[in-house]
Amino acid sequence: MKLLRVGPPGAERPVVLGEDGTAYDLSGRARDLDGAFLAGLDPAALARDVAAGVLPVADLDGQRVGAPVARPGKVVGIGLNYRDHAAEAGAAIPAEPVIFLKPSSTVVGPYDEVLVPRGGEKTDYEAELAVVIGRTARYLDSHAEAAGVIAGYTIANDVTERAFQFERGGQWDKGKSAETFTPLGPWLVTADEVPDPQALSLRLWVNGERRQHGSTREMVFPVLELVRYASQFMVLEPGDVIITGTPAGVTLGRPGTPFLAPGDVVEIEIDGLGRQRQVLGKA
Repeated sequence: MKLLRVGPPGAERPVVLGEDGTAYDLSGRARDLDGAFLAGLDPAALARDVAAGVLPVADLDGQRVGAPVARPGKVVGIGLNYRDHAAEAGAAIPAEPVIFLKPSSTVVGPYDEVLVPRGGEKTDYEAELAVVIGRTARYLDSHAEAAGVIAGYTIANDVTERAFQFERGGQWDKGKSAETFTPLGPWLVTADEVPDPQALSLRLWVNGERRQHGSTREMVFPVLELVRYASQFMVLEPGDVIITGTPAGVTLGRPGTPFLAPGDVVEIEIDGLGRQRQVLGKA
């Protein structure tokens, strides 16, 4: 199933897309696509309701699309998780996953404006597969257990201000935490529709020029290992999001390429997960 949220910021309503693309309103059954909803999500039962025609049709024309998860409790970032990206960053392949956290205030919709922060000089893009957690997870022992806590997948742009990341005391969180720095969506695709998260192609364009084209098969640590590993250090809760790293092609690895500026357009596409688009603005 494909789940999304539509409406103005703070007033989005939950929607499910049928196989033919028809949208159905879920607001009579769920307050929002939040942790509580995801914890009880049964994709097969929801698909039966869609097929039976018991849900009201929703008109999406002209509607803003919000992030497919309502204000995640936390966004867990994974750094240097593609070999080619580590190489372009001049970094060694990590022996264990590199983890950082992004505030939930960074999360916006897939077509919302992304703001270059005040004092920002090197704002960069990162196309990433995002994992949405659907069950509470702590100290997972295996990849099979990790698979059981995943609600689904979506697209993330892990926007990063490189000057803050590397030139303001060496703390990655400084470069990752500005408002609007985690566009998510357009949909949450339930895990049953993504049989192999290590077989997805990622593509990113800036102003129509393709900058990134990679595959999740090139991850240093695969999705299930990232979920298992993260659960050793923190409790993962329904609605949390793990963004799994980016392939080569970021501005940081392209000497002479200008960083993002107001008016630039970034587009990201992942196989089966849709496409998102942001126009850059200024805080």
